[in-house]
Amino acid sequence: MPDRVLYAYAVAPTGLDASRAPVGIDEEAVRAVVEGDLTALVSSVDTSAYAPDRVELLTEEVGWVAPRATAHDSVVMWAGDRGPVIPLPIFTLFHDESRVREMLRERGRELRATLQRVGIGEEYGLRVFRLDDVLTRHLGSLSSAVEALERQAAEATPGQRYLLQRKLEAERRTELKRIAADVARESFETLSPLALEAVREALPAKGREDAPGVAILNAFFLVKRGALAPFQEALTAIVREHEAHGFRFDFTGPWPPYHFVRARADAEAS
Repeated sequence: MPDRVLYAYAVAPTGLDASRAPVGIDEEAVRAVVEGDLTALVSSVDTSAYAPDRVELLTEEVGWVAPRATAHDSVVMWAGDRGPVIPLPIFTLFHDESRVREMLRERGRELRATLQRVGIGEEYGLRVFRLDDVLTRHLGSLSSAVEALERQAAEATPGQRYLLQRKLEAERRTELKRIAADVARESFETLSPLALEAVREALPAKGREDAPGVAILNAFFLVKRGALAPFQEALTAIVREHEAHGFRFDFTGPWPPYHFVRARADAEAS
């Protein structure tokens, strides 16, 4: 087994000057492996440090993964700023340059088609959160059912009020979820036609501790380069309509087309 293997970051059209790329994993220089009209950006890493069983174990340690993920992303983003790029999954490894070229040959048609498809766009992310404390205060104006129960509870006798309050709380919980689902669906359905492609990812089973609220939408859009203005205008209208009622919108990008590539190189460590 060789002492060094190749870590691959991305595939791009031939002609990209890798000598100007940022340093990669473990501060190793990035270079290009060329096969016809396709280029893979790679750097050399220690074989034992990136053995599959070791990587699998260490991926549970944020302190080990974070700097490597940052280096990986910096190379991919550098390439994406200069033209079409297909990001490869983190920790994609090849035995040597011949294996990289073999992958480029075997997947050539697929890779070229993907580069052509995603190269005209840039990826943007949209996460929408439900802020329950704020939204609850506005439910009466957003839900006729909640409004009616609030009015009945205010006019009821003390004995009736207790039962109505319990019913009101249950209705509020139901309406919080319904209204949030409507906002998420409306946001995605309004913005999707303004993008080349759009994907809606599953929400996390458990919210992050630093999240501003309950996540209701995690979506990504491939927007045509130079055509962001209509998308931004539509998003601004959505934010203006819903933000004050208890919703938070986090819009990020542009990013390389992580969520819109289908080609995947097989990782090798032998």
